[in-house]
Amino acid sequence: MTHAFDKDYWERQWRKGRTGSMGGNPPNPYLARETSGLTPGTALDAGCGGGAEAIWLAAQGWHVTAADISAEALAHAAERAATSGAPERLRWVEADLSVWSPDTRFDLVMTHYAHPAMPQLEFYDRIAGWVAPGGTLLIVGHLHAPGSTGHGHHPPAEASATAAAVTARLNGTAWEIVTAEERLRTLTGPGGRAVPLHDVVVRATRRR
Repeated sequence: MTHAFDKDYWERQWRKGRTGSMGGNPPNPYLARETSGLTPGTALDAGCGGGAEAIWLAAQGWHVTAADISAEALAHAAERAATSGAPERLRWVEADLSVWSPDTRFDLVMTHYAHPAMPQLEFYDRIAGWVAPGGTLLIVGHLHAPGSTGHGHHPPAEASATAAAVTARLNGTAWEIVTAEERLRTLTGPGGRAVPLHDVVVRATRRR
């Protein structure tokens, strides 16, 4: 099945609670690992969903613009952020990332499992353009595998990309690849069931 990943699709997902459990999840474990050595500055969370990663980053001292197409997701994220201890460092933006562009570039641009209404690799190309010289691009995405599940559903093939496919889009004269890997981790699903999650993690630094 091909998914539209448009505003109506994501509003439906959040309203019916299919991704609602994600809104209460801790931040993605790759985020702390890949940003621990960075000096806090400005960041953009592209497709922030329930806001876990944006909120965590703000608590580390970053000034975060968190953008998502779903008003339902942003409302949940803002409510959660109100008790995070750093809401003043968070800015929530309702935006279709396939057409919206920020008016500045950022020290860090990150995305975690975001699926916009455009081809996945073209989305990564697009957000890469929002990284400031010397800044960092962090992409965490699904690696489609037979029988794989992500957040309680089967990620469609068009929503995934390999590490090699992502890094091939990053010109070596403009980018230094720091991390490019495919990993399998296990989440605990309903009833304590182990749920395998196949991830792609790419971190790159824009050369000055």
